[in-house]
Amino acid sequence: MGRLRGAAWSAATLLLLLPLLCDPRAAAWRPGAPFHCNVSLDVAPEQRWVQVMRHFDPAFLRSALAQVIDAAVPKWVHAVIRPIAEEIELYIPQPFAGEIRGLCQALGVNVGDGVLLNMAYESTAYCTSIVAQDNNGNIYHGRNLDYPFGDVLRKVTIDVDFLKNGKVLYQGTTFFGYIGLWTGQSPYKFTISGDERDNGKWWENAIAAFLNRDTPVSWLVRTVLAEAESFQVAARMLAEIPIIADVYYIIGGARPKEGMVITRSRRRAVDIWPLDPASGGWYRVETNYDHWKSPPPFDDRRTPAIRAMNATGQKNINLESLYNILSMYPVLNNRTIYTTVMSAGAPDKYMTQIRFLA
Repeated sequence: MGRLRGAAWSAATLLLLLPLLCDPRAAAWRPGAPFHCNVSLDVAPEQRWVQVMRHFDPAFLRSALAQVIDAAVPKWVHAVIRPIAEEIELYIPQPFAGEIRGLCQALGVNVGDGVLLNMAYESTAYCTSIVAQDNNGNIYHGRNLDYPFGDVLRKVTIDVDFLKNGKVLYQGTTFFGYIGLWTGQSPYKFTISGDERDNGKWWENAIAAFLNRDTPVSWLVRTVLAEAESFQVAARMLAEIPIIADVYYIIGGARPKEGMVITRSRRRAVDIWPLDPASGGWYRVETNYDHWKSPPPFDDRRTPAIRAMNATGQKNINLESLYNILSMYPVLNNRTIYTTVMSAGAPDKYMTQIRFLA
């Protein structure tokens, strides 16, 4: 009997250890669609998110806000910004000021904390973005968004259709309470994703730029999605408008050759890296490092993504194969919150999946 129990224990132990004996890159990832909602741009900014908030537990949202701020915002920043943000309209343009104030009022939190939450998310977006063109000239764009606080953020990830006159003006994926967009699409015009570009002393630069009324990087994405009438106009806005922090903007269009990576400083574009299919540049991979420099060995998501793109080939690239590439370790990793694939020429194919390690 003891031998039987021992054999049974060994078999059970083997089953439990089996995932650890396998290649860790084969870890099981289970996707799920985020909550999909509409936000009407025809109503006052203070009221836009009220209906969406009813989908969430207010106590959980307040707890999540406090957790992110306590972990991500230096105490001196909290002390400086919280009182200033009470005069939010002096520093933040509409509609962003109204949306933050309305969210904070509905949730019962200090408006300064709402501003700090939005700024905290600006500093930690470790990501992978890929824009590619197939043999027929179709443009595909995909991204993984990697953040800390995964247990919280996966629960508040949302897909949003921003409506104007009852029609979709633009779409995006974000976290409830965060009014910016790191991922978005203007149907039949262009797609955008943003990846953090770490240039040191982020908070010092951001506070100075914020008080100078420069734009948070994710708010510029929303502005461009709302206002730009073409890929070319969008690219110019992303390259030229002053922002509060360095960033990589990745943009795809609806026509052949419309795709590029824009490497930004706070004041201007420092590099523009366009698609060049005629010379073999049918795709561009951007993570969080300047493309002309080698990524650090401890965070090299670029090389595996490039190998996978080359193995897939231009004739086989599409939204499904791009999603599969973004699902490979370490491009997909334990900080990946969601994966989005999109194509401005086929806006109905926009798809986001929440990712988490089983």
